[in-house]
Amino acid sequence: MKKAKASLAVLLSTSLLFGCAQENEGTKPADDKAKQKSVSKLDDVSNEYREYAINEIEEFVKATEEFTAAVSAGDSKKAKELYAPARMHYERAEPIAEVFGDLDPKIDARKGDVKDEEWGGYHRIEMGLWQENTTKGYEKYAKQLMSDVNLLRAKVETVEVTPDLLITGAVDLLNEVSTSKVTGEEDRYSHTDLYDFVANVEGAEKIFELLTPALKEKDAKLAEEIQQRFDEVYALLEKHKKGDGYISYTDLKKPEVKELSQAIDALAEPLSQIGIVTEGS
Repeated sequence: MKKAKASLAVLLSTSLLFGCAQENEGTKPADDKAKQKSVSKLDDVSNEYREYAINEIEEFVKATEEFTAAVSAGDSKKAKELYAPARMHYERAEPIAEVFGDLDPKIDARKGDVKDEEWGGYHRIEMGLWQENTTKGYEKYAKQLMSDVNLLRAKVETVEVTPDLLITGAVDLLNEVSTSKVTGEEDRYSHTDLYDFVANVEGAEKIFELLTPALKEKDAKLAEEIQQRFDEVYALLEKHKKGDGYISYTDLKKPEVKELSQAIDALAEPLSQIGIVTEGS
């Protein structure tokens, strides 16, 4: 669940990017054709991202079905194993999932984000599994979570993916990492924050990947720098892999947390320029 939207103000300038630039009287036909071609390319990018996000939500539904079934069956061991991998699908597609402001807190709110009597979703069950080491009494939360995730899947078809949403989402995903994942606040009971960390970065990279051809036409050097920063983040994360997953956040040493935080900041800065360099398309 998002905690900050600090990047939004910066990225609002990207609204100028796609179709908001006003024509002046001296605009030449050739310029018009070039702009139309550019807008068409960006529309294609939006459509490709929409397809990617819907696929992630579909996988999220399947993973949540397994997770909630384990909770309802009282299989806490299996539920613990499924918890973090299931959430990764949601974290990758968060720019789309969070469009539905009523569903996001029901699925992803942490304790304190909403009133206690309204608190449910993944993190409520996380508390039961790790802090209380039980599924007893959490069956109702599992049932409600599954219902909310199914509703998300139904609604996601209605989302209009605009270039603004897409680009803002890329940097907001990194803000998510900076404000909650790298601090260990997101998964405070399971300490599986690195899974969410990786998924947020992967979601941001997907957006960058789709925009790379357009970006290279404007600023190839910036595109190269962003890719290099992504590679550096992944290299750091690779050191913390354990089997098919990642070590507990509590196993990270302070210098390692600082290293990850600095790498995310170093990536977020050039990534935030995507909209600026494509301005005027």
